[in-house]
Amino acid sequence: MDYFRIEGGTRLRGSVRISGAKNAALPIMAACILCQGEVILRDVPDLADIRLMVKLLERLGVKVWREDGTGEMHLMVQDETNTHAEYELVRQMRGSVCVMGPLLAKRGLCRVSMPGGCAIGDRPIDLHVMGMAALGGRVELLGGDILIKAEHGLKGTEMFLAGPFGSTVLGTANVMMAAVLAQGTTVIESAACEPEVVDLGNFLNACGAKVTGQGTHRIIIEGVEELHGCDYQIIPDRIETGTFMLAAAISNGEIEIQNCDMNDMLAVVDRLRRTGVNIEKGDDRTAVVSSSRRLEPTPIVTLPYPGFPTDLQAQMMALLCLADGNSMVTERIFPDRFMHVGELNRMGARLHREGPTVIVEGVKRLVGAPVMASDLRASAALVLAGLVAEGVTAISRVYHIDRGYEQIEAKLSALGAKIQRLQE
Repeated sequence: MDYFRIEGGTRLRGSVRISGAKNAALPIMAACILCQGEVILRDVPDLADIRLMVKLLERLGVKVWREDGTGEMHLMVQDETNTHAEYELVRQMRGSVCVMGPLLAKRGLCRVSMPGGCAIGDRPIDLHVMGMAALGGRVELLGGDILIKAEHGLKGTEMFLAGPFGSTVLGTANVMMAAVLAQGTTVIESAACEPEVVDLGNFLNACGAKVTGQGTHRIIIEGVEELHGCDYQIIPDRIETGTFMLAAAISNGEIEIQNCDMNDMLAVVDRLRRTGVNIEKGDDRTAVVSSSRRLEPTPIVTLPYPGFPTDLQAQMMALLCLADGNSMVTERIFPDRFMHVGELNRMGARLHREGPTVIVEGVKRLVGAPVMASDLRASAALVLAGLVAEGVTAISRVYHIDRGYEQIEAKLSALGAKIQRLQE
């Protein structure tokens, strides 16, 4: 099993190019089930989750091939007989649930196992199922799977798509994909506003759909007869962008970040500037992030977009470990997403959890130690901590980080980090 060995203490300097967004690419790949003809996607990251989605789509009759090293992916439906997203693949990745909407809309039937992914708390898919039922799908449980039928097609409707913790990103995506081929008009109230939802809407429109309002809490979809293929560019990954911004900050370095959309990063920019980090925006696709002094403490509260993203909470906590004073990090999206706390404490951090909040007592230094990654973003936090810890940090179970960061050790090495991928 692979692990990372990191020698801390290097200031990171140089340029890094951000890959395409995993959380945008996955539902867009699933949406290709809806299309007649070839779809070309550009800047698709080469990640474990992407490779799992390719396997799932191939099982569902989609031919997928990639241009090596370019991020270019071609997809074309060749067989529409299979409608079962099996447990073997779905259990490994939550994003695989987004085949539900396309299968139901295009093939009139879907059978989807409950999804898996990182252990960061309860993430039910009841809103996904509710959305399919509102469009006319008949839902039942069969052998641990969710079976939904729409023999006579789907019909547009109005629905309120929010749960106790707010809007659902994948739920919004699933309903959007199902509704594009439904008869009539669908209105999604309390839709998720994340940039990845906007990207999906733009992709669907490029294929001939009629989607408006993406990026707001009210999305309107006029059903069409069919979708065609297109050539489409995936947006940059805002979580990878934020992670490298934090890498510059925690290492007192200076990094030029290329292929980023800073319009999606306003909450992160605000918090980093409050800690004393310098951020200079270039054109709409570049920024320079630097830090050369001690960090100021700041409170963090994760919220749905455009608030501070939950997927950067662990990495931000690693930075605040070195601030001059106490910070509070409150998790409003996944209240149990604190498995990195114990591992950071092993490196000399002083973190005290109180329910959904962690009190971060700033320390002068972190110390290298053997630590274990528990989920995708927690593993990124441990990498950031290892970059500045005195001595050597060994991070096991780095297969988690391979789910969401494309060649992170190579990108960090190019910036001067002393990081190696080794085998136990």
